[in-house]
Amino acid sequence: MAKKRRPQTKAAGARVSAGAADAAYPVVGAREPCPCGSGRRYKACHGRAAAHAVTELVHRPFEGLAGECDWVALRELVPAATAELHLKGGLPEGVPSVTLATVLPMAWPALRRDNGAVLLGLQNDTASGDLSRDLADTLQRALAAEPGTPVAAARAGTDGPRLQDLLDPEAPFTPTVHEGFEFWLEDADAATGEVAASLERANAAATPTARLTGVEAAYWCEAPEKNHLRWVMAHPEEKLLDALARLHAAGTSALGEGTRLVGSFRAHGLTVPVWDLPTAMRAEDVEKPAAEFAERLAEALAVESPLTPEERRSRGGLTNRQITLS
Repeated sequence: MAKKRRPQTKAAGARVSAGAADAAYPVVGAREPCPCGSGRRYKACHGRAAAHAVTELVHRPFEGLAGECDWVALRELVPAATAELHLKGGLPEGVPSVTLATVLPMAWPALRRDNGAVLLGLQNDTASGDLSRDLADTLQRALAAEPGTPVAAARAGTDGPRLQDLLDPEAPFTPTVHEGFEFWLEDADAATGEVAASLERANAAATPTARLTGVEAAYWCEAPEKNHLRWVMAHPEEKLLDALARLHAAGTSALGEGTRLVGSFRAHGLTVPVWDLPTAMRAEDVEKPAAEFAERLAEALAVESPLTPEERRSRGGLTNRQITLS
């Protein structure tokens, strides 16, 4: 929690936490007047409390949620996808559905449709080190927003709920990958003018992506020179790298002819192995090889003996080709 400080009012001796005080005012430029009306620059007023507020970085913000690996994939890897969210205790009156979306128009954090449905954007900058808390704050504000309005960015309080507090842990999390962003609109076919042009531009920039059906959180994507498979895995990183090194040294880390395990990403506390695939290899062609690889990986994960010199060299190569996304 941030240190308590006296708010910029004349109320007799009232004291509030910095997080609560800041939450009432929008974020502005450091040299701009503070929105609280104190007459001071933002950086010397409520911006100071924000700068000094300490929020612990949560390395696995989606841990404990159903489909943690898919949450990471939709946050970092997938351009256009949605997933229905289920709240603890059910939906509030007037809210027919809550849907997670990879990204929303104008990079809005959330949107309340005319019919009351809520769309929550996942691929947005956040104000603290806890992505789950920031998203939960946005979700709560979206649920209370007037129908037909977007939800603006804001700083979440340091003691607010997290997604794990709001979502039903027993409900399934099943992403639907889309070819484009028609899900932005209730009737995309009727879009005209600038709306239609904006949608066309967004669709043109989206990388063709598909989620495999036979294994969890594995996503095929198409690229100009080669296709890729990016597979988010929840195994402990060190143990997973050891297992991948064993398979790589044994020549069994590929997914078929012309494929190659090229390295991995690190994202939100999870490891994402990446394979290069031939351009002719489509998502359906990867299903069987991926399922077979999952069996080999399970066997390698069960091995407890130390790595051999060749396996250590393979592990070093994989580690050197690891890129941290978040």
